[in-house]
Amino acid sequence: MPETNPPPKPSYREVVRTFGRIGLINFGGPAGQIALMHKVLVEEKAWFDEDEYLRALNFCHILPGPEAQQLATYLAWKLHGLRGGLAAGLLFILPGAGVVLALSILYAYAADLRPVAAALLGVKAAVLAVVVEALLRISKRALNTRFKYGVAAAAFAALAVFGAPFPAVVIAAGVVGWLVSTVRPAALRLKPAPPAAEPPPPIGAQARSALLTLVVWAALWAAPLALIYGLLGPRHVLFEIGVFFSKLAAVSFGGAYAVLTYMAQEAVTGHGWLRPKEMVDGLGMAETTPGPLILVTEYVGFLAAFRNPAPFAPLVAGIIGAAVTLWTTFTPCFLWIFVGAPFISRLERARGLQGALAAITAAVVGVIANLTLWFALHVLFARFPEVRIGPIKAALPDLGSLDLRALVLAVAAAILLFRLKWGVIRTLIAAILMGLGFYLLGAG
Repeated sequence: MPETNPPPKPSYREVVRTFGRIGLINFGGPAGQIALMHKVLVEEKAWFDEDEYLRALNFCHILPGPEAQQLATYLAWKLHGLRGGLAAGLLFILPGAGVVLALSILYAYAADLRPVAAALLGVKAAVLAVVVEALLRISKRALNTRFKYGVAAAAFAALAVFGAPFPAVVIAAGVVGWLVSTVRPAALRLKPAPPAAEPPPPIGAQARSALLTLVVWAALWAAPLALIYGLLGPRHVLFEIGVFFSKLAAVSFGGAYAVLTYMAQEAVTGHGWLRPKEMVDGLGMAETTPGPLILVTEYVGFLAAFRNPAPFAPLVAGIIGAAVTLWTTFTPCFLWIFVGAPFISRLERARGLQGALAAITAAVVGVIANLTLWFALHVLFARFPEVRIGPIKAALPDLGSLDLRALVLAVAAAILLFRLKWGVIRTLIAAILMGLGFYLLGAG
């Protein structure tokens, strides 16, 4: 069989230029970002074939953190090593991070103004339609067996009905997937491992390199926390922000959609940094910007420090809080990629790991369904009295608190997205204008 030569590796400058363009237009959350990179890197540039791209995506799915940003980092690492991964990962984050910071400052000073509130109402309603669309797209891709549907349903029930912690749901799904892969792999519909292009390097050399990478990146991760601890002490809000988002970075499997419920619970009820309405507003902000949806953490960190600023001025404290949040959220993402990437040729042949990944992906669909329900209720209703029946605890909406404006806007946004096939940005702009229209008509 004749050999086919692979396409020439792109130059570092071309990689930076391409991922810079992706970073400026990667709207729409993980589903849209993964589709965008597939179109650019597989279909247009042909830097990767279909199987390479899907194997890279599977690797990023088993890591905590935003899978789309990590996918960009890993793919560029395959092209140009450490400098390629750093460039692509940072370019995926920085444009959106700058916009989220600007919007956070505006929100802190102007969120109570009625025109801003009306515009944010439109954003939230449009985001609700976007989240529903993401749930449908991801479930269609991830749930291809009855067993996977069962895992997704169990994850949804564990979170929505029994209030199980998100990390426990992910770990349980991984263990179940690992076991099922050994006794009934057909239930997971696992693909055969790809043939090795070349023998992997000695495991000892890989392990030593990985250990050095781990030490360096762990030290970078911890450095700001150590500085804050020494200067301001462990009770300062900046240290609490750093610790909280460091923990979140270690358990945020499935990307921002999957971890949002866990983050909202802790930021709102655990630390009291935000109110539920503000958490929903933050997600709307993140949806209007390029970059990972997990950039909503920057907004949370900004407001938390802005409201507890001593010994700084509120704006200065907020900016520092946003910076600490970004550092502790995304530095671990680079750590996971640069430590794990050299082992992928070995890991993708582990049947048990493939099974764990498949089950975790299915569980993430249930997690996203729970987020969709939580998000819809907080967009459409204002009051949630708590109901307890044995071990079941639920905050059910007060039907009398239904916001008819939000309902109308959400239905209109859904029509634009699903029926008229508008893009996310176009739909968001239309929803914002409709929200402002309610304000001008005296209904906002």
